[in-house]
Amino acid sequence: MNAPIARAARLTLADLIRLGLVGPRTRRLRSALSALGIALGIAALVAVTGISASHQAHLLDRLNRLGSNLITVSPGVDVNQQPVPLPKESVAMLGAVAPVETVSATGATKADIYRNDHVPVTQTNGLSVLSARVGLLETLHGKVRVGRWLDGSTEKLPVVVLGSEAADRLGAAAPGERVWLCGKEIQCSWFSVLGILSPNLLAPEIDSAALTGRPWSAAHLGDDGTPATVYVRTHPARVTDVQAVAGATANPAAPNLVSVSRPSDLLKARAETKTALEGMVLALAGVALVVGGLGIANTMVVGVMERRGEVGLRRALGARPGQIAAQFLVEAVMLGLFGGSTGILLGGAAVHVYAGVKGWPTSTPLTWVIAGPAVAVVIAAVAGLYPAMRAARMSPTEALRSA
Repeated sequence: MNAPIARAARLTLADLIRLGLVGPRTRRLRSALSALGIALGIAALVAVTGISASHQAHLLDRLNRLGSNLITVSPGVDVNQQPVPLPKESVAMLGAVAPVETVSATGATKADIYRNDHVPVTQTNGLSVLSARVGLLETLHGKVRVGRWLDGSTEKLPVVVLGSEAADRLGAAAPGERVWLCGKEIQCSWFSVLGILSPNLLAPEIDSAALTGRPWSAAHLGDDGTPATVYVRTHPARVTDVQAVAGATANPAAPNLVSVSRPSDLLKARAETKTALEGMVLALAGVALVVGGLGIANTMVVGVMERRGEVGLRRALGARPGQIAAQFLVEAVMLGLFGGSTGILLGGAAVHVYAGVKGWPTSTPLTWVIAGPAVAVVIAAVAGLYPAMRAARMSPTEALRSA
């Protein structure tokens, strides 16, 4: 009777996983440090994208509450880079456009504002004094933090409403305090603070301004009635249409010399700049991933050299080169999977803590939560490929002799 032919045993997936865990279990510190590089890279990717997404969600939430249907119309510049004033009738003409819901404007004055009359005239703190119409706050959907807004009676008095930044720079904290308005072509005098506004996301220029009533500004502060900035609140579905005709409506004689913008456009430009900066951070995260991959490759190479006796014994017992290579490759993949999973947890925790401190909604992109471990596994597999092939090429006699 012929003896049965011995066949090489095949390793199942479960066998490969058990073999792949032998190295990490016996060399825990070295394996943990190798996986740490991968974990830091994935954590950086998740943290950067998560914090950016949380910030974006916060801005969109505020923008939705304020309304993104605000259009800003202001003077453009000519070929000599000189501003071209808007016609005095531009506010009324823009208000006559059908989809426009409300319209208001600010005007330039010849005054500067100071904390008191002892401050040098050159130290304006970057603040401006603007004339304001009573309906400005409604058009901007602004809010008064303390005090009150201008009305039909106070707009004719020497009072000011301060933007949030203006109040901080002047040290004004409550209504009733006095500030000093002065200029070369106007008579200097004390003004009483009527109110202080909350920060306005859609019109940040108002935050650093002191607003006076239009009648008083025209009579005493040199306001000639020309709009400095016109704010147009439109029907939400018709913003683009109004934006297209705003220039020609505000200044029919020179529509190309009118600047028309939307706060959402400014936010888009800001987001593009922010994306460019994120690219630099993502590049650093990529470097961390490469360093982590090199750490895994180094660990696997050293592991192959230290485990030559084990490799030789397995080869002598009938293990094929492919099975040896698969064992070390699985070890590398396990390290990458562990590092990637840890990185997801670290990055998610960083996003949660940062967003909580800032008071933002937490938003972690699902793409990186899913792709993070996959990227880590791919990097680890590439890093472990050479050590795995090196182990597979060892001959049993050479490995046992050098063990």
